[in-house]
Amino acid sequence: MRILIPMLLLPVLAFAAGQSATSGASTINVMPLPAFVQVQPGKLKLEGSFTISSDGYTDARLQAAILRLQQRLEGRSGIVLPLGIAPNGKSATLKVGVREGGTAYPGLGDDESYALVIDGTGATLSANTVWGALHGMETLLQLVSGDHDGYYFPFVDIQDKPRFPWRGLMIDVGRHFQSVEVIKRNIEGLAAVKMNVFHWHLSEDQGFRIESKKYPKLQEMGSNGLYYTQEQVREVIAFAADRGVRVIPEFDMPGHAGAWMVGYPDLASAPGPYTIQTHWGVFDPVMDPTREETYRFLDGFIGEMAALFPDEYFHIGGDENNGKQWQANAQIQEFMRAHGYHSTAELQTYFNQRVLQIVQKHGKKMVGWDEILTPDLPKGTVVQSWRGYKSLDQAAREGYGAIWSTDYYLDHMGPAEYYYLSDPLPVGSSLTPEQASHIVGGEVCAWGEFLSPENIDGRIWPRSAAAAERFWSPQNVTNVADMYRRLDVVAVWLEQDGTLQLSSMDKMLRQVSGTAELGPLGVLGKITSPEGVGVREQLTRGNPSTQLVPLVHLTDAVVPDPPYRRQFAALVEQLLGDAPKFAVSSDELARTFQEWRDMGPGFAAMAAKAPVLQDASSRVLQLQKLGSTGLEALKYLQSGKNPPADWKDAQLALVTQAETPDMSFLKLPWMGSYRALILAAAGVGDLKGASPKQWKQQVMDEAARQEPARKYTW
Repeated sequence: MRILIPMLLLPVLAFAAGQSATSGASTINVMPLPAFVQVQPGKLKLEGSFTISSDGYTDARLQAAILRLQQRLEGRSGIVLPLGIAPNGKSATLKVGVREGGTAYPGLGDDESYALVIDGTGATLSANTVWGALHGMETLLQLVSGDHDGYYFPFVDIQDKPRFPWRGLMIDVGRHFQSVEVIKRNIEGLAAVKMNVFHWHLSEDQGFRIESKKYPKLQEMGSNGLYYTQEQVREVIAFAADRGVRVIPEFDMPGHAGAWMVGYPDLASAPGPYTIQTHWGVFDPVMDPTREETYRFLDGFIGEMAALFPDEYFHIGGDENNGKQWQANAQIQEFMRAHGYHSTAELQTYFNQRVLQIVQKHGKKMVGWDEILTPDLPKGTVVQSWRGYKSLDQAAREGYGAIWSTDYYLDHMGPAEYYYLSDPLPVGSSLTPEQASHIVGGEVCAWGEFLSPENIDGRIWPRSAAAAERFWSPQNVTNVADMYRRLDVVAVWLEQDGTLQLSSMDKMLRQVSGTAELGPLGVLGKITSPEGVGVREQLTRGNPSTQLVPLVHLTDAVVPDPPYRRQFAALVEQLLGDAPKFAVSSDELARTFQEWRDMGPGFAAMAAKAPVLQDASSRVLQLQKLGSTGLEALKYLQSGKNPPADWKDAQLALVTQAETPDMSFLKLPWMGSYRALILAAAGVGDLKGASPKQWKQQVMDEAARQEPARKYTW
């Protein structure tokens, strides 16, 4: 009979062992990596006799989680398993021991630790609470492996707990509405990688997305009919809570509130009427902070929403108020003079203080973007930083809970490694341990300007799984290559559980092309990535995108961090590492370049039937040239002779052109590696005077110096 690890020792064990156990490359595909893991020789078979018992506390949440685990194991293995909890007294393959239920609804600071031991006698999952057990089940599922003998779990000893208690994803449904189905499948993704907060951005200038029974014109006039009923909200909250995920609503105020004022113009600081915005940006409509009617309205609304959402935190937004309506309103200006306010920022502080009193009256703690960080802010408030470490550190130093989001804006289309290496509490932080304790975690932000139900999964996953590891795993887990190795696996797991990031691109490409065989369009989709929101806004200033523009262009379909970027880089590395023969990977690169060189006619034929594809014609033309030049580069490398003197400058000019954003809004994210190939071919004659290793390093260093810097935040 197996003995459970003493529950009270779990956090101590995890902390003590996690200092160095997982800092290098891992041998398992778990993401996030546990605080402590030891892999032992041997395997526990997954067979039709695999049963699960509950040897401690059991409730409906745990029973449902065990059933989901069994069904997911069946889906991944094709093995029929005995469903449900095995009867007491019957020996089981997996023994789940939970000490107590914990809170009825997940909350900040819950004990989420667990221990998982798999050896020759079976598997034991031990946790202090149901929430820890849920995380342990996700780890167990990720450990499933297969070989010629069938499916199995490797022998492991895992003791695990999160580094930060707040690990979130924000989805903006104000700019583009997302269905309950979309929300649920992304909550499944959150739970799979041990994230525990779904931040629901429910109001914007472009739409008010929730039913208010007290103020029905909010959704009737401010949503174009696209909103969640309160029953749907309860459904999402219950769905998330069963998976250990909190749901925190955000209602932006006093700015970004234009949709409120369509139905209730008296809330505004200037006369109406108001309409729903279809463009993006910062707009003038802002709530009037000087009228008591504003606070009576907010008291009624916040009270209604506080009763609907059980989480202890309530997000009021508070960002990007330009103050123009306040400056133009004589009565508001008189109010400011009477109260000694010299700026609109001081007036917003007054507004925030009044709203805070309402939030507290209804039993909630306030969360806001870092503009709310002003003197006299009560210490129970949580500040979400989007403007950098300065505001994050200030919040922590002053004793407020602080959430890091600055580098986690998914709409800027950074690669997974960018999010992975951005730490809410980086090495070298000047915060004292007590101050650092106020940094409670981070949130990945999926802003909605260019999100649709078809592409949202590919914009969120799998990159958010890299951020999830940063929030959960020890600080020294920073091996980017190993992260990507596991990320390729987790992308498949996530889609097995319902997210669509692997299949959505091809579906969207078939939708716009009208063909089942994608041919050159499929090649283009595989090797490109979308430009970020900043580039799109900059290039369309004369004809800006709006909420009404269908998101069906190639840039809307392709994924932000395509695996091909790394695959191409590996091919070039292998080729240059084989100097002076340059044989390794040369055949595959030659086939790739030939494919690019020859793709023009096929793509043109597709674009003639599907004109929406014509936006990408410029990139296709560049790819044809890059393909021809790539073949030339291979020829020069293998000949060992430098090309003509003007060849290098001409090809680097082509590289620069291909790296310059254009109206296709498509990036070629592997251009850094392609530049290294060109530089290598241009200087292959220099190999005679240097060792191949030194020569390769010089080439790679020069390519890195020439690569333009990419910015993934505002």
